[in-house]
Amino acid sequence: MALRLHTSTLSPPTALRGARTFFASPARGKQRLVILGSGWGGYEVLRAIDKKRWNVIVVSPNNYFNFTPLLASCSVGTLEFRAAIEPVRRYTPKVRAYTAWCDSIDFKHRKLLCTPATAPVKFPASGSSSSSSSPSKPDASEPASPVAGTSDKFELTYDKLVIAVGAYSQTFNVPGVKEYAHFLKDVSDARRIRTRILECFEQATQPTITDADRRKLLNFCIVGGGPTGVEFAAELHDLLHTDMARAYPNLTAMARINLYDVSPTILGGFDEGLQEYATTKFKREGIRLLTQHHVERVEEGRMFVTEEGEVNFGLLVWSTGLSPNPLIQSITEAKKDERTKRSLVTNKNMNVIMKDTNAPDPDVFAIGDSATIEDEPLPATAQVANQQAKYLTKKLNKIIRSGDDAAHTAPFEFRNAGSLAYVGDWEAIFDRTKAHGPKGKETGRLAWLLWRSAYFTKTLSVRNKILVPVYWFLNWFFGRDISRF
Repeated sequence: MALRLHTSTLSPPTALRGARTFFASPARGKQRLVILGSGWGGYEVLRAIDKKRWNVIVVSPNNYFNFTPLLASCSVGTLEFRAAIEPVRRYTPKVRAYTAWCDSIDFKHRKLLCTPATAPVKFPASGSSSSSSSPSKPDASEPASPVAGTSDKFELTYDKLVIAVGAYSQTFNVPGVKEYAHFLKDVSDARRIRTRILECFEQATQPTITDADRRKLLNFCIVGGGPTGVEFAAELHDLLHTDMARAYPNLTAMARINLYDVSPTILGGFDEGLQEYATTKFKREGIRLLTQHHVERVEEGRMFVTEEGEVNFGLLVWSTGLSPNPLIQSITEAKKDERTKRSLVTNKNMNVIMKDTNAPDPDVFAIGDSATIEDEPLPATAQVANQQAKYLTKKLNKIIRSGDDAAHTAPFEFRNAGSLAYVGDWEAIFDRTKAHGPKGKETGRLAWLLWRSAYFTKTLSVRNKILVPVYWFLNWFFGRDISRF
């Protein structure tokens, strides 16, 4: 496959000045399918698309897929990090993958402007003894903002485009959250949280620390009472009352877990009976539920809550919903959801609806958290994104085999399989009251077995289908590794 690299001919003052353009000639006249993102939507399309007929390109700042339901387990050592990820480059060389951000989309000319997500290497000039300074580390909760006009940028053209870039963590513009809180959307977030938990305990063992400061260090705060916040609180409780209790017997009595939310209840999308079950269990286990509480600002080691005043913490995990991806914010040509402002509006065939014509673009699709079906809003969950990706893959494969865009016109239909949440001590809740098919709900050990079996069966690769249960067994038998490295 020939790859020609040339400088963009666009004239200033466009942001594409100085960008490189990749015009690879598709082998045997293949149409080019560009997938933006490697999450639940993008990775599923990549996995199942007909790579013999499509010239597939993936653009994502990560070269892996996050199995997000297992990140809470990874953050406390119940699972190892690599058991929760799948590599994108498993599908190369059939697929070309660029570890990059897509900065903007030119729908008229079918072009994408991209910036590498890897830090550029600055080599000193020949004969120079001075070395260039290291680039600054990008904010973990936001994409990098490279300067327009640098030679690092490049363009890609497409015949069909799948936008599956997801969304970022919602901070509601609370000052200090990005600087001092931890998010839990990526395996790198789980790694940082795990390190911080161990740091708090190691700092608390120092002989120069007072008991008052120890209690501050071992005060763990979680903001957000959805499934992510609840599952992390449950996993942290298990860690504190098993492995940490054995390793730090004098400190675990000082540890506290606090779960904050602005709503009157936790797990707002679940059945009321299941909400009450989780609430009762958390209170019995000593997890403080502080609902209808509002965080005003966050500073290093403390946050200010309207109803409580100053709260010191050793670790703050922030999980309060989703905010728009910067790529979605940059798009002005397409219709956007007026309610959330974070997603593109599509028809039931997942085609993006353009603003000027109010008609769907037959060559552009959006799925997952970056999309909202017109007049049919769906929850921003992995389940929805995965089903949309499977639908779209089937559609694209039919299109390429028949050569007709109208080959697959059946609309997308979401089939709710139910909701699961782990609540600690080998117990979970399972809600099928709004599911497609048989209705019902379950709690306790049976729900926990359903929770684990569901995540095991949904694990994508054979490798991780082996690793996940093996790590579950090893950590149950030998305990979690609490080494700090």
